[in-house]
Amino acid sequence: MVESNYPVDRMAVLQTRPETMPTAPAAVATTPAAVASARDLRLDLFRGIALWLIFLDHIPTNIVSWVTVRNYGFSDAAEMFVFISGYTAAFVYGRAMRQRGFVVAGARILKRAWQVYVAHVFLFVVYLAEIAYVSKSFESSLYAEEWNIFDFLKQPDVTLFQALLLKFKPVNMDVLPLYIVLLLGFPATLWLLLRRPALALATSAMLYVLARTFEWNLPAYPSGEWVFNPLAWQFLFVIGAWCGVGGAERLAGLIRSRVVAALAIAYLVFAFAIVMTWHFPRYGYLVPRWLGDIIYPVDKANLDVLRILHFLALAVLAVRFVPPGWPALNSAMFRPAILCGQHSLEIFCLGVFLAFAGHFVRVELSGGPLLQVVISLTGIGVMIGVAWLIGWYQALEGRGAARRTPNPGGSV
Repeated sequence: MVESNYPVDRMAVLQTRPETMPTAPAAVATTPAAVASARDLRLDLFRGIALWLIFLDHIPTNIVSWVTVRNYGFSDAAEMFVFISGYTAAFVYGRAMRQRGFVVAGARILKRAWQVYVAHVFLFVVYLAEIAYVSKSFESSLYAEEWNIFDFLKQPDVTLFQALLLKFKPVNMDVLPLYIVLLLGFPATLWLLLRRPALALATSAMLYVLARTFEWNLPAYPSGEWVFNPLAWQFLFVIGAWCGVGGAERLAGLIRSRVVAALAIAYLVFAFAIVMTWHFPRYGYLVPRWLGDIIYPVDKANLDVLRILHFLALAVLAVRFVPPGWPALNSAMFRPAILCGQHSLEIFCLGVFLAFAGHFVRVELSGGPLLQVVISLTGIGVMIGVAWLIGWYQALEGRGAARRTPNPGGSV
């Protein structure tokens, strides 16, 4: 399998299904294609949208972030990203494990974990260079403190070593370490999912409950714990993986149920009403004390149950109203998001870099809402442009590989 550019691999899916591969040079487009016959484009669409929302949320006090999910419910784009990553990881590597066994598939998963780790280290170095340069050039330590790199500037040797251990993470760099840890444990999880899916899901749920009950988490440097507790977030990842190995088909009838759809809508309305009291505290009295004692705090670090339910409610409605093979998925309107979703590792790293750059521009120019809109749209435009460019290069490489094939008309 050829590992491509994002946590779960479009090319890997194609290579595990030889009949879907092009058999002649003409079959390879010279421009990046957003359509892959072997995968569900909805995954790329929603992951691309999640990347845009994460970018917007990473810019502090950004007025455009009011369009993101987190302002209207308990969950945010992080849940969307982790669930889809689990789903597509199980879809790709599950097929490899069935065909070639545990060792080969496990090696490919660990290879992908290493690739994500290398990307994380590269992003860490560039990100710190960006923040440190700005802090020194403008003689302001506020950026270093706000982005949690002050300890690095004081003792870079120790901090760098802790960063390599994934214990030190600047602000907005918590997602990739989480994904690395989830991938490291995924070979065994996937093996169990393919044989005893219910047991695998129950085991994951048990670990989730134990982690929340006994406050298990991984230590961070210089103090505290991981912002995304992998012992808790693994549950959503495994739920996605369970759906990817056949669980989605088993739930199809339930998802189509009008009763389930009505319950999902009712829960989303409930979450919306609660969150509005956070934005407008003067209406906080409308939440009864007994209800507040039950639901608060809605913990993101340990993936509160309310956040899981909120995301699942959104997922039920998304699956219901955006069915497989929906013609609009091939339209130009959704092509930018799909392209970003197909190259999510690079686009996520780029989004982290752009978020700080956007915040710096806004602070230094003292801009208002109009500047925030310009920064946000420019950042998303850059992400789309880079995704298109990556796809274009991949198309050229594929075209060249096809031309070098001795018998291009034969099977691949």
